[in-house]
Amino acid sequence: MDEPETVLGHRFTDPSLLTLALSHRSLTAEGDSDESNERLEFLGDAVLSLVVATELHEGSDLAEGEMAKVRAAVVNEATLAAVARSAGVGGRILMGKGEEGSGGRTKPSILADAMEALIGAIFLDGGLEAARRVVLERWRPLIAERSESPGGRDYKTRLQEVLARSGRVPEYEVVGAGPDHARSFRAIVRAEGEQLGSGAGSSKKRAQQDAARVALANLGDDDA
Repeated sequence: MDEPETVLGHRFTDPSLLTLALSHRSLTAEGDSDESNERLEFLGDAVLSLVVATELHEGSDLAEGEMAKVRAAVVNEATLAAVARSAGVGGRILMGKGEEGSGGRTKPSILADAMEALIGAIFLDGGLEAARRVVLERWRPLIAERSESPGGRDYKTRLQEVLARSGRVPEYEVVGAGPDHARSFRAIVRAEGEQLGSGAGSSKKRAQQDAARVALANLGDDDA
């Protein structure tokens, strides 16, 4: 159980909270556990939303509607699953044999639920400040990116959601060119080595969004 603690940067005073946070409901269905992480998911969702909302309120001058759009763009299943995947949480989830046999460790919904449960467990174990530190370490860059254009289409998140259905993760390569006062960027997005799309923009983030938009169109996604 040490790896998720280390990756998330929190050492649990009560290790049973960590075990519970990683206990999928399939364990209870197969009689291997009396309790799952579902209650901690509920708590973690509220803590995550509070931390993100507070960061937006204190760190930006966005209007209420714009803050709501940014929060929705960074607090969702796709983002939670991506954070959990990068933290190596999937390999530590405790689940029933049936769920594991069906590829449960890579399912976005299970990864997202486990990440929420971990946030809830950290809140109970170390308080709001501990949970805030863990959340902002991973969500602050996402919040900053989405705050640049709160009303714009978030093609990167949409592409992440589409690829997650097949257990894939988008990877971006960005190259800049030109003088500092007129810098331009080109981005390529790949998944498992396959190039899905390319795009351009006046910043790295805009180039990535454009590449994601093209990738979605190439994949036949109706929302692109």
